[in-house]
Amino acid sequence: MKFHLHSAIRMAGSAALLLAGSSHAVAADAADTAIEAKIQARKPEIQKIVAEISAKRIEATINKLVSFHTRHTMSDTQSDTTGIGAARRWIKSELERCGAGNLDVQFDSHLHPVDRRIDKPTEIVNVVATLKGTSASDRYYVVSGHYDSRVTDIMNATGFAPGANDDASGTAAVMEMACVMARYKFDANIVFMTVAAEEQGLYGSGHFAQQAREKNLNIAGMFTNDIIGSSRSDTGLVDNKQVRLFAEGVPARKEMPDNIRTLVATGGENDSISRQLARHVKEQGERYVPDFKVTIINRADRYLRGGDHMPFLEQGYAALRFTEPAEDFNHQHQDVRTENGVKIGDLAEYVDFNYTAQVTRVNAAALASLALAPAAPSKVQVRTAKLENATSLVWEANKEADLAGYRIVWRDTTAADWQHAKYVGNVTEFTMDVSKDNVFFGVQAVDKDGNVSPATYPVPLR
Repeated sequence: MKFHLHSAIRMAGSAALLLAGSSHAVAADAADTAIEAKIQARKPEIQKIVAEISAKRIEATINKLVSFHTRHTMSDTQSDTTGIGAARRWIKSELERCGAGNLDVQFDSHLHPVDRRIDKPTEIVNVVATLKGTSASDRYYVVSGHYDSRVTDIMNATGFAPGANDDASGTAAVMEMACVMARYKFDANIVFMTVAAEEQGLYGSGHFAQQAREKNLNIAGMFTNDIIGSSRSDTGLVDNKQVRLFAEGVPARKEMPDNIRTLVATGGENDSISRQLARHVKEQGERYVPDFKVTIINRADRYLRGGDHMPFLEQGYAALRFTEPAEDFNHQHQDVRTENGVKIGDLAEYVDFNYTAQVTRVNAAALASLALAPAAPSKVQVRTAKLENATSLVWEANKEADLAGYRIVWRDTTAADWQHAKYVGNVTEFTMDVSKDNVFFGVQAVDKDGNVSPATYPVPLR
């Protein structure tokens, strides 16, 4: 999804005619051109962050995690060299070391009772590193990977479970982002989190998401990175030029809440908060990581499967999952062994570290752009009091001190990504000479440096 400046200017023409006087229209076009150029420009700090992501460090982190023999949720917690306890203490110490005092690193734990995949009360411990924003913003962005591992028998807590791809790759990505991004300043808060008990039932992420909702934490977006380490499919096909990004549309709920009912009633099934977040990730990821595609999959996750973003979706947050193009199940959830001359198991030798670094760079670019930008506009509505072919949009003013204004984006009802854009200035209402019957609209907030928020889908103003 790439905006072309000449297209944005061309589409802005009809809207500009709504302004009083031709001289005002010319000035408006010039302002549109200037702000659009800022929006399209690559931001130097994001370019630096992306350039500093290191495949070598990611490789070293994955190998270190594999060295703990197993990271099963119910494995040893006392040893300094083996088991999940040693792994989480090492992760915490590494984040403290590389955070340069800028990361607040804490254990987030709870005691989980006996369950279908837990045969004894077990302490579930997430490692949470928070990079506080520089503004008064209460927004948080969360990125996670799960550091627990497993073999064929989900209850086997002692067998060799290297978990190199599932999910040392995601854990290494999160740690690498934390270490690099801790040296930079962002408006919003970023939480770098490695979670436990994903394999047992998403218990680590579930606990964090539930606590966040109970605290009414403003999590504006969440990514999980799970199985991002291999570019080779089970057929041997190598695809190191894309990553899948799973994004939920209409949530699967027994009863449909009013906001989702309105989304469906206006045809906005493809405009959920997670889909809006995914569009932003795709645009920013592809902008800063050349020749690498972010392929949005319009599902919450792989077919009837799930990951650590699911508890966040259940709590009403926008959440996405990154996963490699095609999984090789010989190297996932398997005892390490050789059968008929074929080596089976989730070993580090099957991880493509350069590919993992590329996925990490996409994550970092998206996170940085989100945390630098204003919040997505709130209470965006379409006036519906009278029948007309023009579309009047209204929204609530953002509170950021460095806000420049707002940008309206739109696309055909058959298009997946935004096709057109119009910067409208620092106003809270604008009328477009484009019919709401024929397109989908969104409103974005833009700051003075050209950082732009995800779009907010408008609901009817009755």
